[in-house]
Amino acid sequence: GGLDAPTSGEIIINRRSSATFSGADFDNYRNTYVGIVFQEYNLIENYTAGVNIGLALELQGKKADKEQIDAILRKVGLADSRGVTLYNRRVNELSGGQKQRVAIARALIKKPEIILADEPTGALDNKTGESLYELFKELSKEKLVIVVTHDKESAEKYGDRIIELADGEIVSDDERVVRKDIDNGEKDCNFIKSRLSLKRSVALGI
Repeated sequence: GGLDAPTSGEIIINRRSSATFSGADFDNYRNTYVGIVFQEYNLIENYTAGVNIGLALELQGKKADKEQIDAILRKVGLADSRGVTLYNRRVNELSGGQKQRVAIARALIKKPEIILADEPTGALDNKTGESLYELFKELSKEKLVIVVTHDKESAEKYGDRIIELADGEIVSDDERVVRKDIDNGEKDCNFIKSRLSLKRSVALGI
């Protein structure tokens, strides 16, 4: 995700090495290619679910369109039987499972190629955690989904490839699904610069 500096190695994004990235490049790389789902959600409590999700679009310089956000909320299961979403519900009024789904929706709204989830079910009950893994499994049909977890049972149940680490070293690498190489063509590495309007920046600062 580029939030920490690696001791060695690199990632190649459309023929460009992360070894050449500046700090701003990493911000823009995340803004363009990566959706991160944090264990502690990292949502802004005083904002609604819709505004939290819309911030990801604003950072890309796009308009936070309510119809688009409602569609994502429905996709992650945050709508009632009539299709009415939790768009206007404040984050501090949501359950843990609902907050995590908002965090997933925020990661998805910008259409990333990679989703990184850090212990996404650590603070959830078993039933809610299982429903989230089912959602990640569905998303993995279209995206690269990487989940970091201590939950070996769920990894065995849902993972296509399980890389086990101990003390900073890889101890096993079990690729359970044989995938064909995908040729994405010769794409250039084009970043979307991270930016917020002055009005939003001031509001967040306050």
